[in-house]
Amino acid sequence: MNDLEKLLTGAHAGRIADIARLLSIVENNEPEATDAVRLTYANTGRAILVGLTGPPGTGKSTLVSALTAEFRKSGARVAVVAVDPSSPYTGGAILGDRIRMRERYLDAGVFIRSMANRGHSGGLARATRRIVSIFDALGFDVVLVETVGVGQQEIDVVRVVDTVCLLTIPGAGDDIQAIKAGIIEIADVLVVNKADCPGADEAVRYLLQMLTLGSQRTEWRPPVVKTSATDGTGLKDLIDAIEQHRAWAVKSGEARRRRTEAMRDEIQTLLRERVLRDLAGRVSPKALDDVVSRVVDKTLDPYAAVDTLLGNLGR
Repeated sequence: MNDLEKLLTGAHAGRIADIARLLSIVENNEPEATDAVRLTYANTGRAILVGLTGPPGTGKSTLVSALTAEFRKSGARVAVVAVDPSSPYTGGAILGDRIRMRERYLDAGVFIRSMANRGHSGGLARATRRIVSIFDALGFDVVLVETVGVGQQEIDVVRVVDTVCLLTIPGAGDDIQAIKAGIIEIADVLVVNKADCPGADEAVRYLLQMLTLGSQRTEWRPPVVKTSATDGTGLKDLIDAIEQHRAWAVKSGEARRRRTEAMRDEIQTLLRERVLRDLAGRVSPKALDDVVSRVVDKTLDPYAAVDTLLGNLGR
């Protein structure tokens, strides 16, 4: 048994250190990452995959923590993938969910993985799908994915999870108006969080009105659920809505269609990475420096530089 197989055995047994190391291998795309995915992929497709997205300040982290506790009441093992924005200067991230969800760290049935998006747009990190698949393969019953919260273009989550929950809060009508052309179309469940604050009912009516204005992507009409992480309001309703959507998606074929699209995107991404890696390995630093200098000197344009480099590879 090699080191990776030992690591996988320990991870399947629930050893925290082994799970963490396995996730790091995949997230950092270390040499063993490919084998790790290959050895676990056949065991995926069993977990409930839920994404929580929405503008900053809507209480995503607090709701994820409360939702985790609610799922745990039924004995479900829960994994949380929380993506935080990276600094454009240092590349680091605060990973604040480790603070906001500190009460969940003492629960052996919960594993929280904070990730930096490392400049990747769309609200997620590049390796998020692979991390979610590892959790699924390790036998976690529920995987909750919390996105960065960047707003209108935060749509990558639909390619990672089965059910997308879009959060807003009372009094955030302008915020909803700003994001409706982006992520509201991918929402499977609409959530008015912080429902203990004034204006929650108005927010629900506003969302219901918005749903009547646009055309539906599918036959599924997103329900609007009021929640409050502080007093537990609506948590069971939210879980019911998630389970109802999952059942409908399986029965209607939407689940397979969505996973097909997600897999097409993943395979194309891997293909691009492989091609770029192979090309980069075949272009010598000297040849690259030469064409860069010629482009800077205006004796060669950027497109001709690419043609030159590719032409040299065929010799």
